[in-house]
Amino acid sequence: MSSSREMRRLKAKWDQSTGWPKRLDYLEIDGIRGWDGQRIEFNFPIVAIVGENGTGKSTILQCAAATYQPPDAKEKLNNWFASDFFPKTIWEDSMRASIRYAVREGTKPNNGSIRKPGERWRGNPERPKRAVTYVDLRRLQPIVARTGYSKLAKDATEELSAERFDPKRLDRFSAIMGRKYQGARMALTDADKNRDVPIFTDTAKKDDCTYSGYHAGAGQMTIAEFLRLDPPKNSILLIDEIETSLHPRAQRRLIRDLAEICRENDLQIIVTTHSPYILAELPIEARIYLMRGQTGRHVMTGVSPEFAMTKMDEYPHPECEIYVEDDRASVMLREIIVAHSKSLIDRCAMIPFGQASVGRMLGQMVEQDRFPRRSAVFLDGDQADAPGCHLLPGNDAPERVVFESLQTFNWGKLRERVGRGYADVADACNRAMALSNHHEWVKSAADTLLVPGDTLWQAMCAEWAAHILQGDDAKPTINAISDLLLTDPVTASSPTVRLPLFEQSLDAFQDQEI
Repeated sequence: MSSSREMRRLKAKWDQSTGWPKRLDYLEIDGIRGWDGQRIEFNFPIVAIVGENGTGKSTILQCAAATYQPPDAKEKLNNWFASDFFPKTIWEDSMRASIRYAVREGTKPNNGSIRKPGERWRGNPERPKRAVTYVDLRRLQPIVARTGYSKLAKDATEELSAERFDPKRLDRFSAIMGRKYQGARMALTDADKNRDVPIFTDTAKKDDCTYSGYHAGAGQMTIAEFLRLDPPKNSILLIDEIETSLHPRAQRRLIRDLAEICRENDLQIIVTTHSPYILAELPIEARIYLMRGQTGRHVMTGVSPEFAMTKMDEYPHPECEIYVEDDRASVMLREIIVAHSKSLIDRCAMIPFGQASVGRMLGQMVEQDRFPRRSAVFLDGDQADAPGCHLLPGNDAPERVVFESLQTFNWGKLRERVGRGYADVADACNRAMALSNHHEWVKSAADTLLVPGDTLWQAMCAEWAAHILQGDDAKPTINAISDLLLTDPVTASSPTVRLPLFEQSLDAFQDQEI
């Protein structure tokens, strides 16, 4: 996958093992909010955790925050305890809970745990020391809704002091928001010396170019307050729902900004997200998907943005495009996959291309790696081998392969699939096969049986693929698709929705030098 310049630089440093003397390698969470010992491994300096609501994304951040104690024993503000996140209430109590961890300090590994065998959490004094910055969901509250800020807006008469963004921080702010700001500051007023308000000077505005957080967008507020943070070198930064209030371009720019400060300061960053744009900016080893299954929670590392979105959405977001000659070939290939490797089906989008000559041209594009997405081309079995193309099983046209195979097996259980008697099915299909043009066979048999042609063809392909096509004969087709899905895509966009949902912006393809 093509990635941004910042992410390539970060990956190069990580691969060279020239940084990150402090690192959280993994967590194992047990007895907390439905977790029962699953391990979460952090295999890249920035890791994004994705999943539906309630799958445990925030729990991972909270456990990571509770794993460390501040380097300075006097530090109280950023000293997080498991009891802060998982308190005993009248409804629940995390009895027999534990957070097991593996951390690295230089070349020295260190395993430990925080546990709650009874009423109290144990193991806090033995925690490794490291600065933790935890950015939770409280930042999402609009300024006018925050306690005390409504009164501040009414009573403030003058600005007493301000913490101004230095040039570098201001440039970062402008870059993430995608517009030039002349200035930004966090101001204190005479109404309340403990509550500051962000003030922006926007060069894009002709009139009233200076305005406060009371009149700013939620995204501006989120980024301004985030950029106030100054995570110490070698520390860990935890951000819950990083994309909230940000449009897609701003999400991408924020991840790139994080990649730069991560590389410069040897930070470890863990974020939660529901955004495919965030996932698409990260290498595959930096994506973790949480899923609840029938046997409990599953932790999957290395998912694609499309896979994650398909799992969280009602609509599929395939990971690859498979080109076939026509709708008949599409149904045939789909039933082969369903019968012999069902897990692949939602990861593929079938696209009919028309004449075989078009398919051979597409095959040349595959051969030359010219597709923007992972793509494969399948020609009907009666076509000759062509570069970049695969052939459907059977060495003949799909209709001939399926009809003739089913005829040999006395039509199998096709009668049950279409709800017609055996004699009617056999007679209709045998009569259809007497026609010289095999493209007319499906319509002829369907008209006789009084069923839609698409219904009959799908039933025939399903019966053939499940009970006649042997595993060894299906293997080349399945392997071609499986191997395709193992390759790195050029981009990660959604062919089904037909919007550039997950594509990188232009600078991801420029300046390929690291």
